[in-house]
Amino acid sequence: MTFKPADALRPLPIDGYTESQFYSLGVLEELGFGNISRLPHSIRIILESVLRNLDGVSVQEHHLRQLAGWKPNAERTDEVPFVVSRIVAPDSSGVPLLADLAAMREAAARLGMEAADIEPTVLVDLVVDHSISVEYAGTAGALRANMEVEYQRNAERYSFLKWAANAFKSFRIFAPGTGIIHQVNLEWLARGVHQKHGVTYFDSLVGTDSHTPMINGIGVVGWGVGGIEAEAAMLGQPIYLVIPDVIGVELTGTPAPGIMATDIVLTVVEALRAKKVVGKFVEFFGDGAAQLQAPDRATIANMAPEYGATVAFFGVDDHTLDYLKSVGRTNAEIAALKSYFQAQNMFGVPERGQIDYTETISLDLGAVVPSVAGPSRPQDRIALSKLKEKVRELLPEADSDTPRHLGLHHGDVVLAAITSCTNTSNSRLMLAAGLIAKKAVQKGLKSAPHVKTSFTPGSRVVSAYLRAAGLEQYLDALGFNAAGYGCATCMGNSGPLAPEILDQIKDGNLTVAAVLSGNRNFEARIHQAIKANFLMSPALVVAFAIAGRSDFDPASEPLGKGAHGEDVYLSDIWPTAAEMAEVTPFAQDPHNVISLYARTAEEHLWDALPAPQGDVFTWTEGSTYLKRPPFFDGVTLDIPQAGEIRGARALAILGDSVTTDHINPGGAIPPDSESGKFLISLGVEPRDFNSYISRRANDRVMVRSSFAHVRLRNQMVAGAEGSLTLHQPDGQRMSIFEAATKYTAENVPMIVFAGEEYGNGSSRDWAAKGPKLLGVRAVIARSFERIHRSNLVGMGILPLEFPEGESAQSLNLVGDELFDLLGSLETVSVGQTFDLVVHRRNGETLIARLRARIDSAIEETYFKHGGVLPYVLRDRYTRHLESTNLRAS
Repeated sequence: MTFKPADALRPLPIDGYTESQFYSLGVLEELGFGNISRLPHSIRIILESVLRNLDGVSVQEHHLRQLAGWKPNAERTDEVPFVVSRIVAPDSSGVPLLADLAAMREAAARLGMEAADIEPTVLVDLVVDHSISVEYAGTAGALRANMEVEYQRNAERYSFLKWAANAFKSFRIFAPGTGIIHQVNLEWLARGVHQKHGVTYFDSLVGTDSHTPMINGIGVVGWGVGGIEAEAAMLGQPIYLVIPDVIGVELTGTPAPGIMATDIVLTVVEALRAKKVVGKFVEFFGDGAAQLQAPDRATIANMAPEYGATVAFFGVDDHTLDYLKSVGRTNAEIAALKSYFQAQNMFGVPERGQIDYTETISLDLGAVVPSVAGPSRPQDRIALSKLKEKVRELLPEADSDTPRHLGLHHGDVVLAAITSCTNTSNSRLMLAAGLIAKKAVQKGLKSAPHVKTSFTPGSRVVSAYLRAAGLEQYLDALGFNAAGYGCATCMGNSGPLAPEILDQIKDGNLTVAAVLSGNRNFEARIHQAIKANFLMSPALVVAFAIAGRSDFDPASEPLGKGAHGEDVYLSDIWPTAAEMAEVTPFAQDPHNVISLYARTAEEHLWDALPAPQGDVFTWTEGSTYLKRPPFFDGVTLDIPQAGEIRGARALAILGDSVTTDHINPGGAIPPDSESGKFLISLGVEPRDFNSYISRRANDRVMVRSSFAHVRLRNQMVAGAEGSLTLHQPDGQRMSIFEAATKYTAENVPMIVFAGEEYGNGSSRDWAAKGPKLLGVRAVIARSFERIHRSNLVGMGILPLEFPEGESAQSLNLVGDELFDLLGSLETVSVGQTFDLVVHRRNGETLIARLRARIDSAIEETYFKHGGVLPYVLRDRYTRHLESTNLRAS
């Protein structure tokens, strides 16, 4: 007998409230589907979605049985469709995503459909948070001045968003100044459970930003996907997931006094990156996990991309409920959440032995020490006590004993930023920073004069409780005035350094440092002039701003001189447990959240923007921001013929740890870059360039930004940095964009070679869209980051992987070879192997065996259609015809 989802419906009693129903996972166990009560919690949440959405078409019974029968060490080949409750997006990926949807509406109309038929089927929350830049800092007027600059630069983009809010019924826009998407999600959007049509079910989502797993900290399953994949999910496609391994991380012990959540997460990043959890689910369990407060859990979950995990899940317990109460959830919501998780036998953080995991890793919180990470990767943890030694090792020129009146030295801190949702979402971390600032100011300390200080929290709630606790004034006194509420320094919108500082860095070829409470510190990401970047807790950011040096040992060296000439050490101003307990209640007032989310900062700026009307957007001729995306140009209902890759050239040969920043930068646009020169040709002054991120809805700018990072190292051009390659066969040196343009004119396909972890870092669609428009047909790497690999497939670029131990270097590739990939791309299948024939200039040939990183059946389909976007358009047209025929009959 066929199983029916209704067989699992059961009443859900909620104390004091109207009863609901729910799809019981326990019933599945009773019916013999599997040992559900020992499944990891994250798997159970996806299982409930499969059960609830089982329709016999896109979600079928065999999917339910495959997931319900999850085994810890099974071969991972089966995929299941996951229908999420909602989608979140920042403006950085949201604007190009909406531009794609606007272009899809036009394409749909050309095929005879109603434009308005292209409409998201789930709620999409878009938070405008990636466009604030710290142009002004360290003054009381910095916030207003930065927001005025933001609106001036982005008025066209924001009017487009207002059009989208009117044109698409399922889009909700949070205006600039609200906060960072992940903190907004944590404080305001997430409910833990949803109730619809009398049924209660798990909250779940995907987000078009890699740090979406922050929400895992309060028991909500969600992860980052590319905007390309998110578009498919918005338009009715499930998220297809290869059933994952789940790594259990047992946290034991108790953190020592003074240990911050930042210290813990940097330790977790180092340990789990070493364990190679890339692409796996991670669940935290044990007594140590159970004692962590929800904000600490969210800090650890936020940095899942830094250790490579897809999900970093913490169970729901009383700490979760306490947090949700503190951010304004109603008693009814709290009651429904607790009752539902109890009914699903999932309330509480699991103990040792309760859950079956693929592998178990143990971390002792009692062994965590104060830590920082850097100078260019978040997994490179350094014990604070070893930082001075490490900086001296990295920068032999740094010498703190040399008199400093001569100007800047190697290792000096020139930028100190309390920034990023990772840490500013955590009230304990923010209050500690405020207390350190208070005690430092009271002792007469000041930030070093050569340090640009800034404060860009992920929510206005942070400022509210710091103000209520009497701490905001002390942060202001040290130059940490609120400069904006959005994703700023952590993603490269750090704004300018003072001209005299830049001159000293350039003239002395200095390696100077930034300290920030962020999650990313890749080279040239924070500021192109700053080569060393150290992640640390907000409290340490304050301390290092005062010290002014990165080669500094806080245990043995004073931060500076007090008001009476005395040495002041970090231990003198570090907050005590009693001081923390005194200010903590100020951060637990739900009124802060409820009142501040009821309105938007600088609402008059948003209200004053024009809002175009209509189902179809009218593109403005000559706009340098908004241009109809080309991804539907020439798309017909027929599946294209992919053919073969023959006579290809290497566009670039890259090494390990090439990030999406390298492939597609997100910060300031240099005037001498291909994008900069193009904007100048359109009459745009360099002061009005804005950032690469702000130009993501203009493909002519963005294709020129591909591989445009100033620190990119293409091994075809030895000893050089930047967007350079050699065009073949003439060997002429030119920019990568110029070479790609020539190859396209010559009808020569292009390949990019890379090392391990290709595409690590931020979820960035243009890191796949740009290479696609350049003409790149395949990327051959030693390994890929999960989201970027998916994005490549989603744009119709074939990701291929070397066998273990082989690489472009082991094959002695220099870039003047010709390449033939044997086999038709029209029949590519999951894990298919291809032979790459390498023709050397001297006439020799060799063959390398490669594995296609097409990882699921749906990816086969996407690739054969030329990418996700054309597939979705054809799918919607098919549905349109079916609906039309049904009405006609």
